[in-house]
Amino acid sequence: MQKTRTYYIALGSNKGEKFKNLQRAVQAMHEQIGRVLCISKVYQSPAFGFESDDFLNCCLALKSVLEPQEVLELLLKIEIDLGRVRTQKSGYEARVIDLDIVLAEAEIINTQSLQLPHPEMAKRKFVLMPLNDIASQEEHPVLKKKIAELLETCPDNSALEALEVRLEKPSPGVELSKYNYLAIEGNIGSGKTSLATKISEDFNAKLILERFADNPFLPKFYEDAQRYAFTLEMSFLADRYQQISDDLSQLDLFKDFIVSDYDVFKSLIFSKITLAEDEFNLYRKLFYLMYKELRKPDLYVYLYQNTKRLQENIKKRGRDYEQNIQDDYLEKINAGYLEFLKTQTDFNVKIIDVSQRDFVGSRADYLWILEQIASS
Repeated sequence: MQKTRTYYIALGSNKGEKFKNLQRAVQAMHEQIGRVLCISKVYQSPAFGFESDDFLNCCLALKSVLEPQEVLELLLKIEIDLGRVRTQKSGYEARVIDLDIVLAEAEIINTQSLQLPHPEMAKRKFVLMPLNDIASQEEHPVLKKKIAELLETCPDNSALEALEVRLEKPSPGVELSKYNYLAIEGNIGSGKTSLATKISEDFNAKLILERFADNPFLPKFYEDAQRYAFTLEMSFLADRYQQISDDLSQLDLFKDFIVSDYDVFKSLIFSKITLAEDEFNLYRKLFYLMYKELRKPDLYVYLYQNTKRLQENIKKRGRDYEQNIQDDYLEKINAGYLEFLKTQTDFNVKIIDVSQRDFVGSRADYLWILEQIASS
């Protein structure tokens, strides 16, 4: 899983339809950078350091897996897309939109293109007042003071007026809570855990993650598959059955639905590949005794990745015991899943080819996948 950061972004506009400029910028950040958590009030403030029309200013918090430099580059792109033209003049000037990273948690960065925390934020009331709305207790990592304290001691005596109208927080744009139970499945390295986690965060869903990391037989299986296959598959079946039974039976009144990064049926798919015929026949009898008692997902999403992409993802996440997985093993797993999914009548199935998508690194790809799921 990639690290997520909370970014605090300052927005300003004093040309054209100022409020609409802010709203369009908010929407663009939602689509290109990350999930918007909250937005401050909008304040009207005088131009700072030059003569011009009043500004509309606000701040928002968003979560993103992108690095600070990547976020900066996207903010500059959004400014251009919304019509900002930077001139060679020195000093301040009127602008359609102005977007600045103010804070990125406790990050301290000092490069030619990016300084964090923003070096002028403690001197600017039009930054601190909206930031105080959404992050009053956030600490400045250099000055070691909370935003509320910085606002109290700010030397800027500008008069700001809060507008009654508020900017709209973007929604994911799709409805997933129509599914009470959503299962995300896929091959090794397909990204199922990353997607399930992102969905749980964005849609207030209860998250169920497979506890594969605790299985002591998994590294042994990759070293000696023939010896440890049956033991591994039995331990997985017992763990999956126990976990899914417990988690699905525990209601969470504060969550809208359930999303998991596996379905118990994967046990039968993997065991058919790894076990000898007589072992598999015994395993299958045990499996169906358990499986018939379990709740089935309302939608079963299978993330298809081609073998090349799977191997790239496996290498990238760097688990030692996975580094020698062969292509033919991954291809057998894909074939097993697809064969199983084509015969299912108990629940809805959605197969999504994500071989050319990077839904972890690309916000647009993630939103595209959400649309595919919602249309099922």
